[in-house]
Amino acid sequence: MLTSFRNLLDRLILFISSFALMLLVVTVTWQVFSRYVLNDPSSWTGELARYTMVWLGLLGAGYLFGVKGHLAITLLDGYLRGKAHTALQLLINGISFAFVSLAMLKGGIALMGRTGQQLSPALQLPMSTVYSILPISAVIILIYLTLNTIELFCKPNKK
Repeated sequence: MLTSFRNLLDRLILFISSFALMLLVVTVTWQVFSRYVLNDPSSWTGELARYTMVWLGLLGAGYLFGVKGHLAITLLDGYLRGKAHTALQLLINGISFAFVSLAMLKGGIALMGRTGQQLSPALQLPMSTVYSILPISAVIILIYLTLNTIELFCKPNKK
């Protein structure tokens, strides 16, 4: 059941990220075309490209937590076995959970609240929409951290 949920979440994130990547390519291509061929640069493409890149990066960060491909210092991890390895993974997951909960989730929600009335210059989007990726990606990361922690106890320890 956990594996099917993880696979569903992986596919959803990859689908949204693929759409964001295609949007980014089309936007930047139009920006270059309008600037250098038409000599009339588009005013909204740079802004949309920036916001799309932020969304793509944070969704990618969430996905990396799911596949355990995030940045990590593995010095201790390589030396520990058994219960010590499990304890280290629990500590890492706990610290990550606390940071993501406070910085990304709580901070992202607060940032959305402060920027709800502010509009982006070219697209006239509420900036809270742009910043909503912070709590969205935080929830994704927290789900993956929870799944990874559960798997520590459900799967036999390979180390």
